[in-house]
Amino acid sequence: MPAAAVSSSLLLPPVAKPLKPPSSVPIRTLSLRPVPAPLSARSRLLGHFPIRAAVHIDKEIPENERLDTCLFSADGPDSPAPIRVRFEKMIREVQEEVCAALEAADGVGKFREDVWSRPGGGGGISRVLQDGAVWEKAGVNVSVVYGVMPPEAYRVAKGKTGIGCGDSAVNAGPVPFFAAGISSVLHPKNPFAPTLHFNYRYFETDAPKDSSGAPKQWWFGGGTDLTPAYIFEEDAKHFHRVQKQACDKFEPSFYPRFKKWCDDYFFIKHRGERRGLGGIFFDDLNEYDQELLLGFSTECAKSVVSSYIPIIERRKNTPFTEQHKAWQQLRRGRYVEFNLIYDRGTTFGLQTGGRIESILVSLPLTARWEYGHQPEEGSEEWKLLDACITPKEWI
Repeated sequence: MPAAAVSSSLLLPPVAKPLKPPSSVPIRTLSLRPVPAPLSARSRLLGHFPIRAAVHIDKEIPENERLDTCLFSADGPDSPAPIRVRFEKMIREVQEEVCAALEAADGVGKFREDVWSRPGGGGGISRVLQDGAVWEKAGVNVSVVYGVMPPEAYRVAKGKTGIGCGDSAVNAGPVPFFAAGISSVLHPKNPFAPTLHFNYRYFETDAPKDSSGAPKQWWFGGGTDLTPAYIFEEDAKHFHRVQKQACDKFEPSFYPRFKKWCDDYFFIKHRGERRGLGGIFFDDLNEYDQELLLGFSTECAKSVVSSYIPIIERRKNTPFTEQHKAWQQLRRGRYVEFNLIYDRGTTFGLQTGGRIESILVSLPLTARWEYGHQPEEGSEEWKLLDACITPKEWI
């Protein structure tokens, strides 16, 4: 999936630990643990901190206190890299806003929190609400990580295949990187309430030590998409209208371009159908000014609550039957298939040696596969499948 490897999973997954309610976790500034390594294996990444080349990205370490920041020690309001500072601030604000809105909609469930750091640099905050009144499973995670990634992981992050792919950074060896993002997947219990996925990220790479070419690169990526089991036209129109409004504030071509990108990306090739009703999706985006793209990413992330919560409020208490629930489980099976087979973020997590359970945090608690199942033509189930096979224009 996305170049920054944040999709339906964490940017880089945390290590499990006893979870605590957010209100009980004190705040402090991250202090990175030193990692012994031969001097020859060290270099400088982006001129800010020591790094260690490795065959995989360092494992995460559970923390007992919430991190005040996960950024480089040299980054700050007056640092030469304010985009990193402001992007981290934005994703942490969005995490707070989304979690508060989800708890209010649930009325019973509360998010539990897992704080983690990485020896190689950075850390994150993972939050999960499970078995609530409305949410079967809801994860809202932020991470800010940096260090070096192996060439294989770089190729996955860039969505390229083949040795080198014409990039001297890949041929030279481990690639210094910085990645920050927020990633969330929300699975409601009610089959008439849609699943939502959103993900926004910022990514930087630098040239490997002593390599020529491969100048520092940066890009933004992300999107918000809706995956219902049943179609309600007013819900689809509302959701897409909010996405279009966020896009139109910055560039009129964004919505049609990123709507099509979303339909194309979330395509389950072996089924010949999309995962859901789409939304917007973009990746490797750097052909505009950084300030514009930071503002655009912020607007999109801040619009998640207004695009989704009204739909949940309309559908969360709708009566349903076992047949409705069974169809929801079949559609969740499609969700699982896409994430495990095609999602670039999942592949990136596996390539970098991440913790399996955390990489797969996006998957629902329950799903279903039924041999030879075909919905009756003209039924509500058939209408959803038809929309997944042939994307529609909702506004």
